[in-house]
Amino acid sequence: MDSPAAQTRELARSFGDTVAVRSLDLDIRRGELYGLVGPDGAGKSTAIRLLCGILHPTGGEGRVLGMDLVKDTEAIKARIGYLSQNFTLYGDLTVDENIEFFADLHGVGNLKARRDELLEFTRLSPFHNRLAQALSGGMKKKLALACTLIHTPDVIFLDEPSTGVDPVSRGEFWHILSGILEKGVTIIMTTPYLDEADRCHHVGLMHRGRIIRHGTPDELRAGLPGRIYRIECGSPAIAGKALRKGLPGTRLVLYGDRIHAWIREDTQGIEPVTAWLNANGFGPASSSATDPTLEDVFVALMEMEART
Repeated sequence: MDSPAAQTRELARSFGDTVAVRSLDLDIRRGELYGLVGPDGAGKSTAIRLLCGILHPTGGEGRVLGMDLVKDTEAIKARIGYLSQNFTLYGDLTVDENIEFFADLHGVGNLKARRDELLEFTRLSPFHNRLAQALSGGMKKKLALACTLIHTPDVIFLDEPSTGVDPVSRGEFWHILSGILEKGVTIIMTTPYLDEADRCHHVGLMHRGRIIRHGTPDELRAGLPGRIYRIECGSPAIAGKALRKGLPGTRLVLYGDRIHAWIREDTQGIEPVTAWLNANGFGPASSSATDPTLEDVFVALMEMEART
């Protein structure tokens, strides 16, 4: 039986008095897309760098592809790819030359066939002679991914790969990632976007250095305590701000022209919320129970963290 793609037990990393990652337990299966999801400062990037062997843990243990994070660092690096938030391309080199450079770093043979395959895969073939500095943001991300894949890794780590990319390029990037998964490669990624988490097989919701909930997207939604209500009222954006001040215990997420409210099981229900809106000029206000989004789940879990 194959070992997990990545497995950690109580993995931790501190920088002086600052704990960036605490008691991280992961079991990531081979061939799946796993997402570490959370806000800036949650510890996602540090966790990825620990798994890549870029940082050494200050506590706990971990293995990638069955190899120890501390003892087998170089062996791990030879079998993984890593795309950081600030992946460095060489602007005065062409697309072809950037790929060749990273191929040389990894000792890749039969370069032309592999390069042509990656250019076709990432849809960069028409731009192979263009300088990297002349590429759009989305094309730079695709070139960075091609360089990451040049040595055919078993696992690739992507640190917020779609940040700063326009919606069309994000869609193309996810199409490419789907193709990578079809080849049996494991993808472990971080993202601040809850809509991207829905594309993952399993998700770890991360906050203040630790995972506060883990599971499939459907399991995370089903495990939310309490109920989510969709509220319709006049001027939702203004009403939401006013409601936070008027009923400060109410947890809200604004979605365009509607408000989602998380009502805990130990409260009086949704009626006081709609009554407050009607009484304060935001009526007619109505509510109906709705299925939670992952953003609803994360907001609720952070509220529960704050209470404890």
